Amino acid sequence: MRKGSGITCPSFRNDPPASFMNFKLFDAPFPEHSAAMGFSGNRIWRQAEQRADDAVSVALHDSAARLFVITNSRLCMELADSGFNPWFSPQQALALGAELENAVLLGRDAQGPVIAAPSQIDPETLPENIKAIDYRSINLQGLLPHEPLGALAQGAALLAWSQNHRFCSRCGSPTELKAGGYKRVCSACNTEHFPRTDPVVIMLTVHNDRCLMGRGRHFAPGMFSALAGFVEPGETIENAVRRETLEESGIRLGRVQYFASQPWPFPYSLMIGCYGEALNDDIQADFAELEACRWFTREEVRAAHENRHPEGVVLPFPASIARHLIRNWAQLD
Repeated sequence: MRKGSGITCPSFRNDPPASFMNFKLFDAPFPEHSAAMGFSGNRIWRQAEQRADDAVSVALHDSAARLFVITNSRLCMELADSGFNPWFSPQQALALGAELENAVLLGRDAQGPVIAAPSQIDPETLPENIKAIDYRSINLQGLLPHEPLGALAQGAALLAWSQNHRFCSRCGSPTELKAGGYKRVCSACNTEHFPRTDPVVIMLTVHNDRCLMGRGRHFAPGMFSALAGFVEPGETIENAVRRETLEESGIRLGRVQYFASQPWPFPYSLMIGCYGEALNDDIQADFAELEACRWFTREEVRAAHENRHPEGVVLPFPASIARHLIRNWAQLD
């Protein structure tokens, strides 16, 4: 042992022990599991250190500027022969009722500035070739490629936060948009407000060759999914996983392992996917929270994945983190 100021530590004069050599800091797959999730493909350079108060105005005067136009949690998209086009020029966006004074700068991509602007236009009054489609349907139906879908998550979350913080939580006075949309400042007391992200744990509990899934009352017919819940103040991810699982199912967890995360713009959450090791298997479900909760074998999960479960059980939609958690555990193709 080395001698120092009262502190000793191991000294590997020759070869380190095998346990030390086998330790791998970066033993997770790359690209990481999160990269495959819906809403996760954002490749915009956010320019976080270059967000001046006039950043949106400068970007709007760039001839390469492209805008998302969002109205009532729906993205306006142009219907073309090749599919849906979500991008509009500033002039086209104005024709769709875009409030450019409330727009936010998402950053830049290879083509130029990317902006998201809110609109109050009634979807029923849109031109025939423009459709306003909700985010879930866009994701579920695969109406956008991976990268613009990820950019949509950024824009939708940022606009929702901005809309919900138009007044100061300290004094109630109106707030003003600053830093390209990444800050709101109170016009009276100068309190600064910054965008928030709500962490949500979603976890697949496993026990021997079974996994635990529940069914919410709002779910599609036959669908079961991983349990989920919000992380509370002063709580670690692991303890949130343990608490939510115990509260919803009565199952106590030991080890918790992180798997992946997914941006979730409903309105501005981050889904944190984990696996939990069950210490008991007697379910005591909270039926105020769930409609059903049960164990599923790997074979049952495979049957549900292939739409051949005898009870009509189906899994969450493919782009969801819940589906990825289940597929990874069941080793589905």
